[in-house]
Amino acid sequence: MIKEASLYRSLEGGKVECFLCAHRCQIAPGKWGICGVRENREGRLYTHVYGEVIAAHVDPIEKKPLYHFYPGSKAFSIATVGCNFRCPFCQNWEISQVTKKERPQEFGYPLPPEKVVREALRHGCRSISYTYTEPTIFFEYAYDTAVLAKKEGLANNFVTNGFMTAEALKTIQPYLDGANVDLKAFKEETYKKICKAKLEPVLESIKLMKELGIWVEVTTLVVPGLNDSDEELRAIARFLAGVDPEIPWHISRFHPDYEYTSVPPTPIQTLRRAAAIGQEEGLKFIYIGNVWGEGEDTICPNCRRPIIKRQGFWVEEMAMKGSTCGYCGHRIAGLFE
Repeated sequence: MIKEASLYRSLEGGKVECFLCAHRCQIAPGKWGICGVRENREGRLYTHVYGEVIAAHVDPIEKKPLYHFYPGSKAFSIATVGCNFRCPFCQNWEISQVTKKERPQEFGYPLPPEKVVREALRHGCRSISYTYTEPTIFFEYAYDTAVLAKKEGLANNFVTNGFMTAEALKTIQPYLDGANVDLKAFKEETYKKICKAKLEPVLESIKLMKELGIWVEVTTLVVPGLNDSDEELRAIARFLAGVDPEIPWHISRFHPDYEYTSVPPTPIQTLRRAAAIGQEEGLKFIYIGNVWGEGEDTICPNCRRPIIKRQGFWVEEMAMKGSTCGYCGHRIAGLFE
């Protein structure tokens, strides 16, 4: 469905400036933004993906991954086509790298906000997750859905590259409860070359989310030869600890995919080394992802006992009393029932 976009301003000559994401595209009449789903039509900006999903599934919240956001619960997960990044190792490239500009009729089916909420309730979900592709580029759809979800007692979370503007975050803050932010590297040149984007806006988003009271977890896909040096991993961990040492850091294993198939999977030892670096820098909660049976449990930072035991995406045992450790009473950061 085509709908007039939010978060844009008119410029001279019929141009518009979109300030939804940090690209801040200035778009001439008849042209599209970098995301490929927002078009300037005669001086007005329109989104082409409102209420139209390419994927809708019920997922365990641990799949996002969000480990401190109502652990063990289900999330109704939705996505439209499109993204504002061009990562060559994207694991959802079949849908994220499709644009409405190039293939306007081929992808998606209607699922309006009110039906998303009904389906989430029908399936016993605790939250709605805007995920798989980049939720920032379907902001209007996510916003309207999140407003309705809140009224029904559902939580909302973004799985995002973090490249949104402060204006976008402040607009959705009353309805956005949590986010997992991909922090793909800690070098500007990597973001510019690999993602066709910038690092600094992602770092600013992580800091602003914390300031706004949005629960934040961070994922780093560790890619051999790209971001796996001790120096870079330590820089990431040090940054996160400086924002809040209780931010969970998910260190995820890379598998060859899309256009990045000549690089081998990340050695397990590299992930363990990254976890050790994170601990040295003071992070309280560190997880290893994409490796079955490795680094999945939540450990109480006070008594060091496992308080949430997981197998893959599934919680097998939880030793908590509300938001505290069931053994020593230490408060555990996050959102818990």
